[in-house]
Amino acid sequence: MTGKTPVRMAEDVDDTALSYAEIKALATGNPLIIEKCQLDMDVGRLKLLHAGHLSQKYELEDCIRREYPMLIKQYTEYIAGYKADAETVSQHPSGKDNFAPMTVKDHAYTDKKEAGTAIIEACKAMNTPEPVPIGRYRGFDMTLAFDSYARDYYLTLKGAFDHDVKLGTDIHGNITRIDNVLESLHESIARNGSKLALVQTQIEAAKAEVDRPFPQAQEYEEKSARLKELNILLKLDEKDAPQVFEAEPDERDDSPTQRVAERAR
Repeated sequence: MTGKTPVRMAEDVDDTALSYAEIKALATGNPLIIEKCQLDMDVGRLKLLHAGHLSQKYELEDCIRREYPMLIKQYTEYIAGYKADAETVSQHPSGKDNFAPMTVKDHAYTDKKEAGTAIIEACKAMNTPEPVPIGRYRGFDMTLAFDSYARDYYLTLKGAFDHDVKLGTDIHGNITRIDNVLESLHESIARNGSKLALVQTQIEAAKAEVDRPFPQAQEYEEKSARLKELNILLKLDEKDAPQVFEAEPDERDDSPTQRVAERAR
């Protein structure tokens, strides 16, 4: 229906038109015409399958050349970035009460409740939705932004990557959310590592598939050659010669002299 390959096929009556030579061969009971008709269908089917095989091959070659290397580079960079940020977290562990010193608006806080309160006050003091720097925590600079559409505040920890934390109204809860994001970096490393391994497996499978020949290549070649041979035997490779029918002369003389004589009678 779309004209794309590979296509879905169904056996059905079609509008195949027989040439004059084919009709002549069929009328004379030539068994070669039956073989030719079957070969026409078989070769047409194999031609579509071959076109689909080539289309898939070209698509895989494009993936091997462009898409897969791009994904490998992307996941490799993600892993390196998350590892760098995880190293920063390990160098600034949370201390007493699962809290490390936090700087908010140039003021250092060692108490979790006081730091949480300072974050809430910083949110209330915002007069622009644009990100503004508010401090530092566990080796990461922090910025605060307001999503005017969702009406939510977001705190971003800036390292090799940006790590966003959606803030709430709970003083202790916000600090817990920040720590959870930082402690989950190892999960991000593992997740991207799995994606990288999958792409590497896919590229090897794609290379093997590209080298795989068309499975029906021999059948396609043999039937195409036989069809060509039949066309020569049946003289179907020649265009039907136009049939010229010579009209017989009319028995009645329709000359002007004859018409005058008839009117004179």
